[in-house]
Amino acid sequence: MGQDLSRLSLFGARQGLESGRVTSRQLTEACLEAIECRDGRVNSFLTVEYQAVLRAADEADQARKAGKRAPLLGIPLAHKDMYYRQGRVSTCGSIIMADQPATTTATVLERLDQAGALELGALNMSEFAAGPTGHNAHYGDVHNPWHTEHIPGGSSSGPGAAVAARLCYGSLGSDTGASIRVPAACCGVVGLKPTYGRISRYGAMPRSWSNDCMGPLARTVMDCAQLMQVLAGRDTRDSSSLDAPVPDYLAALEQGVKGLRIGVPTRHFAEGVDDEIAEALTHSRQILEQAGCRLIDVDVPDPKLLYDLGETLSKGEASTIHRRWLQQRPQDYSDHVRTRLEAGQALPATRYLEALSLRGEVVRNFIADAFKATVDVLHLPVLGRPVPTLAETDFHSSGTVGETVSAITRFTRPINYLGLPALSVPCGFSQGGLPIAFQLVGRPLDEDRLLALGHAYQQLTEWHRMEPEMVASG
Repeated sequence: MGQDLSRLSLFGARQGLESGRVTSRQLTEACLEAIECRDGRVNSFLTVEYQAVLRAADEADQARKAGKRAPLLGIPLAHKDMYYRQGRVSTCGSIIMADQPATTTATVLERLDQAGALELGALNMSEFAAGPTGHNAHYGDVHNPWHTEHIPGGSSSGPGAAVAARLCYGSLGSDTGASIRVPAACCGVVGLKPTYGRISRYGAMPRSWSNDCMGPLARTVMDCAQLMQVLAGRDTRDSSSLDAPVPDYLAALEQGVKGLRIGVPTRHFAEGVDDEIAEALTHSRQILEQAGCRLIDVDVPDPKLLYDLGETLSKGEASTIHRRWLQQRPQDYSDHVRTRLEAGQALPATRYLEALSLRGEVVRNFIADAFKATVDVLHLPVLGRPVPTLAETDFHSSGTVGETVSAITRFTRPINYLGLPALSVPCGFSQGGLPIAFQLVGRPLDEDRLLALGHAYQQLTEWHRMEPEMVASG
């Protein structure tokens, strides 16, 4: 084939394998060549398993010839370096974990293995998943493939950048307050934060056990649906894992969205949004209307309380997880990560317990107020401002860096506290040439509906087909 195989979608790669037009070896070599060519400007990979993944690709090709069938057989992926595999080091973006081989394997990796997926290597991330920008003092900052002086978003910075730069066909990230949706939005790819407990967290680095969600980033909504089909489902090793049937996410994409009612905020989530972002959001809603959806104005509750409650849980739990290392190895944290963790140590227990005890009531009230009986899905911004630069969000810079960083998660962190599913979908570009995205938020376990809506949108638009110049120019 004359085309650059690294530029295929995951679905396109799967079609090529199943038809016999391409081999896993060819797909893998294309990704490895892309990494060699482009990742020096992006810094998304921490390690690349050249020989191991090529051997695995050859084995996948032999297995396919022998009649084996699996949904991801022979497809190269790469994941945020926080998923443990027995005997292998996962750095978690830190130097503290750099010499600690894992004693177990994450459930999500086991499920991907069973589905036949390959691993190209480990992806960079914000240190201990602390930060929405992509800075990392230990392994170097990750750069946005669209404009390398800008942030890729975080903490799943490597996944967002690697998928956008066409270095792998999909990736696992994690989302505690923004960390799948913001990188997806900044890098112009699709990211799904599922319902809390929908995907197992067993064997993944914890940041905040009350907020952490595992989920996929990929080039299209259809690609995310394929990954969700493999990842979702009950895991008895994870006490927070939901015991609920897993729908056919791929089949759901074709069910149609005519008549679905989309809630559009009249204030709060609509406030503080730059004009060019607001214009792109409005146009995306008009496209969904063309697909047969109905737009309904809703008065979504103020996200500030939800943000503060979610932040309280994250601070308290992260500080608890890191208490021993903060005492024994404080010098091994970067300054801004250590400062954030130490702030959690000063958090009164009464505030943490209040945030925890209020959660059930707050979630019920939010669903009742925002969705009512008239709304199926909410349409909200991911970022309210154009993607900032790495310099503007560097904690060593002077000025209002803290405010800029906090603003990045203003519209995403509340959804983690609520535990609701949310899908980030690209919908345009800013005047500066950086991606813009919206997020669809649903009721618990409504991932299939969100994916169907996102897919319908992508059937009528071309944003997901756009590529950074570094990809298009080869």
